Amino acid sequence: MKLHASHLYMIMSFIQSFANSTMFTTYAIFYIATLGLNPLELLIVGMVLELTVLIFEGITGVVADTYSRRLSVIAGMFVLGSGFVLQGFIPSLDGLIPLVTVFVWVLISQFVCGIGYTLISGADTAWIVDEVGASQMGNLFLKAKRYSLMGTLAGIALSVALSTLGTHLPYMIGGFLYLVLGVFLLVFMQEQRFVRPERVEGTTHWHEMKSTWLHGAKVIRRQPVLLMILLVTLFSGAASEGYDRLREAHLILEVGIPDSNLSLAMWFGLIAAVSTFLSIFVVRLTERRLDMNNERVVLNGMFVLTGLRIAAILAFAFSPSFTWALVSLLLIGMLGTLIEPLYDTWLNLNIEGKVRATILSMMGQTDALGQTAGGPFVGWVGSRYSIRASLIVAAVLFMPILLVFGRALRKR
Repeated sequence: MKLHASHLYMIMSFIQSFANSTMFTTYAIFYIATLGLNPLELLIVGMVLELTVLIFEGITGVVADTYSRRLSVIAGMFVLGSGFVLQGFIPSLDGLIPLVTVFVWVLISQFVCGIGYTLISGADTAWIVDEVGASQMGNLFLKAKRYSLMGTLAGIALSVALSTLGTHLPYMIGGFLYLVLGVFLLVFMQEQRFVRPERVEGTTHWHEMKSTWLHGAKVIRRQPVLLMILLVTLFSGAASEGYDRLREAHLILEVGIPDSNLSLAMWFGLIAAVSTFLSIFVVRLTERRLDMNNERVVLNGMFVLTGLRIAAILAFAFSPSFTWALVSLLLIGMLGTLIEPLYDTWLNLNIEGKVRATILSMMGQTDALGQTAGGPFVGWVGSRYSIRASLIVAAVLFMPILLVFGRALRKR
C-alpha cells in the first residue's frame, strides 16, 4: 500500500500529538508530585534537553540534507520513543545504581530525547515541503495542526486515565507510540523528490557534511530575513522555556486548584481538553480566512498574535483567581497554536530546498540556545522570588520579537 506524502504527514502529526498529549497533559503531576522536582530542577531538566539539542541539532540537520531526510526522521522516532520509555521506568530505577538519583535518571532520559528531537527536527519539514511543493506548504501546515490537535484531544483522555493508575504510565505508553510510529514510517514513508548532493570523488563523508553546513550558513548570512527569523527564534526560545516549564507549578502552588472531587490529573486533562477544542475551532477558521502564501499576511498575523500572547502571559502571571488564570491559560494556548504554523510558513518561504533541513536545524539550535540561556535565569527568578515573577520575565523576553516583526513588515 502506498500513501501520498501529505496523507502520511497528517498521520504522523496525529500520532506524534497523541503521544505527546498522553505524556505531557499530566507530566507535572509525575515530575512534581511523584518525583518531587522543585522549580529550579524543572528548569534544569529543560536546560539539559535544550543543551543536547544545541549540540547535536546542526549535525543531524546536515546529515538529513546530505544523506536522507526519511532515515533521519525514522531514526529520531526510535530514539525519542526509547527516551520516553526510560522516563516511564524511572520510579523503578531509583537506587538501582549507587549514587544515581531520580533526578540524574531524568537528566539521562532528557539527553536521549534531545538526540531524538534533533534527528526529527528540520528533517520532517524539509521532507514534506520537497514532496508536496512550496506552494502547498502553508495550507498543509494549518491542516496538519488541525490533525495534531485532534491527536492532542485523544491523548488527553488517555493521559488522565493512565495517570490515575500510575503517574509514570503516560510516559511508557507515549514512548511506545513513538516506537510504533517509527515502524509505520519504516514501511510506508517514501522519499521521491530528495536529491542527494553529488559527491566529489575523493571527498570524505565529513567533508560532505561540512560543505552542506557552510552552504546553509552562507544562505542565512546573505538573507536579512533569515537573520530576523534567527532573532525571533532566539527570544521565543528564551521566553517559552520559562512559561512552558512553570505554568502548571504556578497553578498548583501560587494560584491554587479549587477544592472539588476532581483530581489534579482530571483538572489538567479538563483544561487541556477545553484548550484543544478552542484551538481546533480557531485553526479551522484561520484555514478559511488567511492567505498562507502571502508573506505580508503571515507577518501581520504573527505580529498581532505575539502582542496578544505577551498580554495573556502577563494576565496569567497576575491572576487574582483561578478563573482569571484559567481564561488566560486558554488564550495563551490558542495563540500559541496559531503562531506555530504561521512561523513555519514564514521560515520555509525564505529557504532554498537543498539546504532546508540544515537551516531548519540551525533555527532549532538557536531556539535551544535561547532556552538554554533563558531557562535557568527564569528558573532562578522563580526560586529566588516567585513563580509569578518568572512568568513576568518570560513575557518581557517575548517583547523584542515585536520589534523584529515590525522591522520585517517595513521591509516588505
